[in-house]
Amino acid sequence: MGKVSSLAVVAALLSAAAAQTFRRLGACPDLGCVLPPDQSDFLPGQYFDLRFEVHAPVNGSEAFNDGVPDENFSATITKEGGETKSVAEFFGLDEPELEKWDFSWYEDLFAQDAGTPSVVNVASKIYRKLAIYEPGNYAITLSYYGDQKTVANWVVRPLATRKKAKNVILFIGDGMTTNMITAARLLAHKSINGKYQSLLQMDKFPVLGHQMTHSIDSFITDSANSASALYTGHKSTVNAMGVYVDSSADFFDDPKVETIVELLKRTWDSAWGAVSTAAIADATPIALTGHSRSRYAYGALVEQGLNSVANYSWTNQGGPDVWFGGGAEQFYPGKDSFEGKDYYEAFANAGYDISLNKTSLLELGNSSRALGIFCRSHFPVWLDRNVFTENLASFKNDPRGSDDPALDLPGLKEMTLKAIDILSHRGGDKGFFLMSEGASIDKQMHALDYDRALGDLLELDDTIRATVAHLKAIGELESTLIVVTADHGHGFDVFGGVDTAYLSEQKTDRQKRKAVGIYEQSGLSQYTTPVEGLSYGTGPNFPVNWDPRYTLAQGFSANPDHRENYRVHQTPRRIVSSTPGFDDDDLFVNAKDSPDGFIVNGTLPVSESSGVHSLTDVAVFAMGPCQETFGGVYGNIDIFYKMAECLGLARPDNKPPADPNNGCGSTKH
Repeated sequence: MGKVSSLAVVAALLSAAAAQTFRRLGACPDLGCVLPPDQSDFLPGQYFDLRFEVHAPVNGSEAFNDGVPDENFSATITKEGGETKSVAEFFGLDEPELEKWDFSWYEDLFAQDAGTPSVVNVASKIYRKLAIYEPGNYAITLSYYGDQKTVANWVVRPLATRKKAKNVILFIGDGMTTNMITAARLLAHKSINGKYQSLLQMDKFPVLGHQMTHSIDSFITDSANSASALYTGHKSTVNAMGVYVDSSADFFDDPKVETIVELLKRTWDSAWGAVSTAAIADATPIALTGHSRSRYAYGALVEQGLNSVANYSWTNQGGPDVWFGGGAEQFYPGKDSFEGKDYYEAFANAGYDISLNKTSLLELGNSSRALGIFCRSHFPVWLDRNVFTENLASFKNDPRGSDDPALDLPGLKEMTLKAIDILSHRGGDKGFFLMSEGASIDKQMHALDYDRALGDLLELDDTIRATVAHLKAIGELESTLIVVTADHGHGFDVFGGVDTAYLSEQKTDRQKRKAVGIYEQSGLSQYTTPVEGLSYGTGPNFPVNWDPRYTLAQGFSANPDHRENYRVHQTPRRIVSSTPGFDDDDLFVNAKDSPDGFIVNGTLPVSESSGVHSLTDVAVFAMGPCQETFGGVYGNIDIFYKMAECLGLARPDNKPPADPNNGCGSTKH
C-alpha cells in the first residue's frame, strides 16, 4: 500500500476512534502532535513551552512507515494577516535538538484484556519558555511525512494592563455542586413555611455564574487538571497540572504553562499563598506551582513549590508567602519527602516561620513568610474536629512523624484569616492572591459520607463569611475580588426524606426502602431543631442536631455497591471491602457499614472503592472588583482569564510596570 493510501486509512481509523475510551495521546488528532494543541488560549506575555511530536506506530491498526518516524519534520507559525515564519525564527531561538523515544498504549479494552499493546516510535522537538505578546489568532502548522500537516489554531487574548483589583481570594469547594450547596443550606439554616430565615454567605454574593469543567481529552475531569485550568487558562489531562501531557517517559519534561501566581509574582511582585484542609501537596493547592503530568509525585511537587521547577525557573519567586495545610509526610525526612530531605529545615533556612499546630499558628507574626503543616495526610473533617471529637484520638497523624494523633488542629477559618493577615502585610500596595480550599467536600463525597462532606461545605461557607467581615475590618474589602467556585462536581442529590427509626426496624431491604418518603412525604428538616441530648452547640450556621430521626434521602448517580441507612456515621465510612476467595480489586459491600441499612446496587466497575466525579457544571460566585465578568456560563479556563484581566496581567511585554498600583490606588480599585 502506498504512503498516501496508508495515511487515508489511518485518518479514517482515527476519525472513528476519536471519542473512544483509549487514545494514543490525548489532544493529538493524528500522527503529528502540536502541544499546546488546537483551540488553545494564551494570555499575552504568559510563558509556555511548545512541543512537536511525529508518531510512527509499529503495530496495531495504525501501523505506519515500518515504525520509522519522520525526523525531518518542520513547523511554522502564522499570525492572522501576517507572514508565515518558522517557529525558531518567530521566537528568535535556535532549533532545539531532536529527541527520540517510544511508548506503548492499548487501542481498546479487548487489547488491554489480551495484553497486546501497540508500540509507537516518536521523533520530537521542544521549544522552551516562549511568550506571545500581541493579541490575535495564530496558526501553528506541523509538516511531516511529505505532504501531511497538523494545524493548531491558537487565540492570544486581549491585553489587560490596568490592575482593577489589588487582591484576589479564590475559594475552591473541591467537588462542590449546586445540589450540595442546596443540601448544606437545608442542614444549617431554618426555614418556616418554605422560606429560609437565614442564608449561606455565598448565597449573598451579587454575581452567580456557572463553569464547564471538561478536561482536554475527556469530559470527566479530576482535581489536578481542573485546578490547572483555573490557574493557567489551559486545559490538561487527568492527573496532570501546569503541563500539556506528551508521550515521553519523564513526568517532568512535558511542555509547561505559567500559572497565575507565577505571572503575578513576575509582573507585580505581589504576595501569594495557599490554604487547604488537604495535604498541601494534594492536587488543588499544589497546582499553583506544580508542573508535572503526575499529581502523585508529591515530594517533587513540594520541591517545585519552594524552588520552582528543577533547572527550569519561570520566576525567581522562592516559594509562596503562606502555605497552610496537611501532608507532613512530604516535609519531615523520610521515604515520602523528596530525596529524603527535611523540608521543615529547608523552608526554615529560606526564611519561613514554621507552625505545626493551631496554637503556634495564631502566634505567628505577619512580616515573615509562613509554613504551617498541621498533620499527616489530609485534615480530619469538620464533623470529627467539632462533633465526634473522640475520633481524633484514633488518627496517627502527628506532623512530626510519630504515631501520635494531631489534636491541636486549626480549621479552614483560622488558617484563612491568618493567611490574609500575613499576605496583606507582605503584599502591601502590591496586593496578594490567596487560594483557600475546602478539600474534603470532595473526599467525603467519594466515600459517600454525606454528612462529613456537607459539614466541610458549611465550614467553607463559614470561612467565607468570616473572610468578608475580616477584609472589611482591615479596610481591604472594596479592593479585593472574591471568587467562590469548585473544580468539578459529583452526581449527588437529595430526593426525599427518611424515617431512620422505621428503616432500622424493618427486616428486608424492600421493606426498609418504604422508609424513604418522596414528594409530600419528604417532610421538613430537623437539623436545625434542638433534640434533647443531641444538641451539639457548634455555633450559628451549622446544624443544631446532626442525627435527627427524619433525615435526608440522598445519594449518587455513580457509586459502588454499598449499604445505606442515611444516618450520620459517628466514625468515618468504609463502604466496601475485599472478600476472601476473591481478587483484591473485586470489591463487595462492607457488612460493617450501615448494618441496619439496605443494599444499593452500584453502577461502577467492581474495582472502584468510592464514588466518582461527574459531568455537572459548577457554580461560580463573585463579589468585588470585576464581579460582573463572572456571570453567565463559560469554560473553566475563563476563571483564569477573568482573574488575570482584573489583576492586569495581560501585558504587551514581560516588563513589570513602574507603578505597582498602575493608577488604581492602594486600597480601592
